[in-house]
Amino acid sequence: MLFFRLRNLNKIKVISILLSSSFLILNLLSCSRQTEKSTKEVYIKESSGKYSLYRNGQPYIIKGAAGYSHFNTLKNIGGNTIRIWDTVGLSTILDSARLNKLAVIVGLPIANSDYMALYNDSTKVTKQHNAFKAIVNRFKGHPAVLMWCIGNELDFPYKPSYNNFYQAFNKLTDMIRKEDPNHPITTTVLNFNKKYISNIKFRCNIDIISFNIFNRINYLRDDIKSATLLWRGPYMIAEWGIDGPWDGTLQTAWGAYVENTSNKKAEFYLNRYKKYMPLEDPRFLGCFIFYWGNKQEGTHTWFSIFDENGASSEAVDVMRHIWTGKRQGSTFPQIKYMLLNKKGAMDNIILSSHANANAEVLLLEQSKIKAIKWEVFKEDWYKENLHNIKKLKPLQNLIKSDGALKVDFIAPKEEGPYRLFATIYDYNGHFATCNTPFYVVADK
Repeated sequence: MLFFRLRNLNKIKVISILLSSSFLILNLLSCSRQTEKSTKEVYIKESSGKYSLYRNGQPYIIKGAAGYSHFNTLKNIGGNTIRIWDTVGLSTILDSARLNKLAVIVGLPIANSDYMALYNDSTKVTKQHNAFKAIVNRFKGHPAVLMWCIGNELDFPYKPSYNNFYQAFNKLTDMIRKEDPNHPITTTVLNFNKKYISNIKFRCNIDIISFNIFNRINYLRDDIKSATLLWRGPYMIAEWGIDGPWDGTLQTAWGAYVENTSNKKAEFYLNRYKKYMPLEDPRFLGCFIFYWGNKQEGTHTWFSIFDENGASSEAVDVMRHIWTGKRQGSTFPQIKYMLLNKKGAMDNIILSSHANANAEVLLLEQSKIKAIKWEVFKEDWYKENLHNIKKLKPLQNLIKSDGALKVDFIAPKEEGPYRLFATIYDYNGHFATCNTPFYVVADK
């Protein structure tokens, strides 16, 4: 009997050991699965009011640029993230980002809330929803995806008449959370708008609010502080940079915006980042410089950090310094200013049609200049759509002499506003640019 009891006791011990071992193995497998999942997903962690973004199981501090190109340059100067606005060519963009060890915030370009012709039509809403669902399911497993951004500079109004917009928006976020729980969701608003933030908080379900903010960034710290009773969540700056033409920029008598030299813009980027970027805020997850590429907006040089052939402006070196603390060994062409008929942009330069004119660019140093390109363009600002993205073509047969710091040219025949551009290249693949607006009065 004693033997039987001991034998049964041993059996019980064996069973207990086996059960304990099984639970241990299950726990280890569970932990392994959780670890594997955590290294694959992107998520936000909050601790005592501090928000941190995690990717591949490690804290991820966004060092970003808004644009579709120059990924290798971004990687080489310390950047790690690209933000795009739509899904055109998304497969190629994600593959290129992966090769360059960059992450991508993918924009899902939904219609703004004021497009009621869409949001009041259930068929159109369903079509938009299904199109983005297909995109999410196709690319959710791509290792370069960091998060999804629903829309760009959307309005989030309060009125009940916009309920259909909110229903469509929330249906999209619900879909993304179901189909792809491994990536956060954001949306962007223009500047810091308390009403929009309130409506996003109480009527939407996203993880991060993102701001596109330029000259208003000077007030961002105060704006954030003033809204803490309403909202204490994480945020990003999805676009920041120099002031746009619409941001109180100096204008001529006929309304042409005066554009800074590319060197002045580089200085502006650096000062704005150091003085106004809320790097100390525990809720701040990162920012994206605008525009990482070449685009027409106001002019073809206003926001362009690169030229159309891939040469880089001094703003690239500024971002290298911001992200790595280092500067490039070679310098960039340094423009002091441009004169047109010995006058500056704010002198309201008026030329007669077909009149002979001259211009010059003054540099801080001239020894490393490779080439200078002079061009005359019609103005684009006076059109109904200031944000036209179609690149203009320079006017032909007006430049008499090219390739030097001084140029002679002929004023256009047609009356109206124009702009003279000079682009200076060095031997290191760098450029600097400047321009001066002028107005042509037709001969009577």
